[in-house]
Amino acid sequence: MAAPVPQRRNWAGNVSYGWTSWHEPETLNEARRIVARESRIRALGARHSFGDIANTDGALLSTARLDRVVNLDRGAKTVTVEGGARYGELAAFLHGEGFALPNLASLPHISVAGAIATATHGSGDQNRCLAAAVSALDLIGPDGDIISLERGDADFSGAVIGLGCTGIVARLQLDLVPTFEIAQNVYEDAPLEYVIENFDSMMSAGYSVSLFTDWTSERVNQIWVKALVGDARRGAPGDMLGEAKPATRDLHPISSISAAHCTPQCGVAGPWHERLPHFRFGFAPSSGDELQSEYLVPRIHAAEALRAVNAMRGDIAPLLQISEIRSVAADDLWMSPFYKQPCIGLHFTWKPDWSRVSSLLPDIEAQLAPFGVRPHWGKLASIDPSDVRALFPRFDDFARLAGALDPGGKFRNDFTRRLLAD
Repeated sequence: MAAPVPQRRNWAGNVSYGWTSWHEPETLNEARRIVARESRIRALGARHSFGDIANTDGALLSTARLDRVVNLDRGAKTVTVEGGARYGELAAFLHGEGFALPNLASLPHISVAGAIATATHGSGDQNRCLAAAVSALDLIGPDGDIISLERGDADFSGAVIGLGCTGIVARLQLDLVPTFEIAQNVYEDAPLEYVIENFDSMMSAGYSVSLFTDWTSERVNQIWVKALVGDARRGAPGDMLGEAKPATRDLHPISSISAAHCTPQCGVAGPWHERLPHFRFGFAPSSGDELQSEYLVPRIHAAEALRAVNAMRGDIAPLLQISEIRSVAADDLWMSPFYKQPCIGLHFTWKPDWSRVSSLLPDIEAQLAPFGVRPHWGKLASIDPSDVRALFPRFDDFARLAGALDPGGKFRNDFTRRLLAD
């Protein structure tokens, strides 16, 4: 079956894909045959990465049609899905069956395999990145063979966040929990220094907490608290949030934009998958007219990192749409920014001015470097690959694994060649 006209650009429009041939298989066997005959190939999911991690000078294999739920194992509390499944559709299915994923990102529109390969995350002191839910996976190897790994295997923790160079993800098995409800409240206008001094209590005010600021002043614009229904913290008592005032209407993180596309707030309880993301699955979250960067800093350095960014707010604010601060629990995945350490995420949604943003990123990175900052794999950064390698204790093991699974470099691209020093 002929594929539709392919997308030449990512969602934000800042990356042009340089593929030589385009494939959109409908079955796993078809995908295996394509991989076997191509000399260089990368997988492409929902096109939501802002850097060139998915780009290639070879073939692109879209996973858009490889989006099925393969198996729901009620006894084991796992679900197996194809890599192209999107979280919004998967979550609705799971909720209908009485199950949930423990965590979701701010956007439900992203693909499961793409989010996992880049260590994408949501927020919550006890919530790990999305990849931590993977308990088994099947990869398409360079000869079209299937490579199966499960939790406990020697190389499993290296293959999960594979950055696209350990194989093309065919299927993933994800751990589940019973479905649950969340009530979301937003609080406005908190003094930044109060937030910094009370950061731990702020971030523990709910199941998932996000702070939004435009860095135009020493204030946090909004605090989004997503609390489990029945949790005593649901009301986010004042001693946790200080001077912040409860919003009386639903808000967009950028207060001047309509909240129509945002998930319901003002304490209205609803299913986990309709509250944990910031944006509704049925709507595009924005026009895509933006750029994004995110830096992950060990939680122990949260106060220092926030003060370091605040010292640059005069340079940051003119280029910024909004900044989000989140917390992420530690995991044991080799290429995770959260490997063996809980972190905070400092996320920046920039105006689409790459010339000026690219000039500013090295300064932000220099300010955060003393704290062991690590970049988000799917966002924009300027940290030198040699410096990035030094930030991941298991990097050499990952490089060995990538070489063993793909000795001919079929799945490499410029991004991974720079990283792996090929």
